[in-house]
Amino acid sequence: MTGRLRAPTGRYGGKSAEQRQAERRERFLEAALRLFGGGPGYRGTTVASLSEAAGLSTRQFYEEFRTLEDVLAALHLQVNDWAEQAVLAAFADAQGLPLAERVTAIFRAYAADVTTDPHRIRITFVEIVGVSPRLEKQRLARRARWIDLICAEATAAAERGEAAPRDYRLAAAAFIGSVNGLLHDWSAGWVDATLDEVVDELVRQLLGTLRPPGWTPAPARVLPSGGLERKNP
Repeated sequence: MTGRLRAPTGRYGGKSAEQRQAERRERFLEAALRLFGGGPGYRGTTVASLSEAAGLSTRQFYEEFRTLEDVLAALHLQVNDWAEQAVLAAFADAQGLPLAERVTAIFRAYAADVTTDPHRIRITFVEIVGVSPRLEKQRLARRARWIDLICAEATAAAERGEAAPRDYRLAAAAFIGSVNGLLHDWSAGWVDATLDEVVDELVRQLLGTLRPPGWTPAPARVLPSGGLERKNP
């Protein structure tokens, strides 16, 4: 089927067509999270089985999506958006904390979000991989977004004298690979450790990158406001 069917218009049951469409779409995504991230996986799911799990018809599926790949693409973005929202909220709450405490709080927020449901980990780290050139492009684009976020915060920390000044892009890419691999292996039961231990290990790795051996923080001076300012060495 090359295009979506047209959804009905007008109000029904006190809800507008747009509200009903949004609810149907959400039901398909919730069902896809269970199926793609659970037993059958994306490759073992059909339009009929997804529609049945959502309690909707295949006709309603084609009113919202063209293919199952479209569903996986939307679900991958949604799972990443949830994690990003958790991280940004942690950033806001951790402002003013020392670097080590700030990094720990932010990364704990990320790990708590992506591991709150094992289906999310499977969507992010397994099912999305190798599906098509289109989804590989999307996957790498979202990874690049995480790399940009780490680089921006690392550079800001370096400007404050809290971290070593350097180009962090390669290090951030390597760290993202470690995060993906270790969290996936932990969720699959291949790592004999608690989630806290996994997070602590990843935080140590990141702090070791930000503060390599031989580097020391810049001395701080007290500002008139009572705060601290660090100057780069």
